[in-house]
Amino acid sequence: MVGVDGSPPARAALRWAVRQARLTGGRLYAVTAWQIPAYYGWVPSAPEDDLAEAAGKVLTSAVRDALGDSPPEVEVVERVEPGHPAQVLIDLSAHACLLVVGCRGHSTFGGALIGSVSQHCVQHAHCPVVVVRGNS
Repeated sequence: MVGVDGSPPARAALRWAVRQARLTGGRLYAVTAWQIPAYYGWVPSAPEDDLAEAAGKVLTSAVRDALGDSPPEVEVVERVEPGHPAQVLIDLSAHACLLVVGCRGHSTFGGALIGSVSQHCVQHAHCPVVVVRGNS
């Protein structure tokens, strides 16, 4: 399973996960999560269906880029889930053999202050986690 948010590090994680699934003959679940932004005193005008659809488009685009033009040698299942990305990935990791996430490359000190999705997954996932650093 791989977490995808459309960022360059997440796309690198997706490419890594595709290669790993090809090597192992596994099925790859590409997961993106969305949530309604919480701003005090402001209610988003976009309905939940629009947010889920937008997240799905980002996911589909990233998967197409990772697979390239050749016929896929691996089955990729796209999942769009509501919720905080770290919690969604942690919950779904209970049914995964491996979780792959990207890392935006914050410094150790900065990462400890902000708490990243990758950090939460490493600490709480129910399966082994691979963190792909950078944009490669």
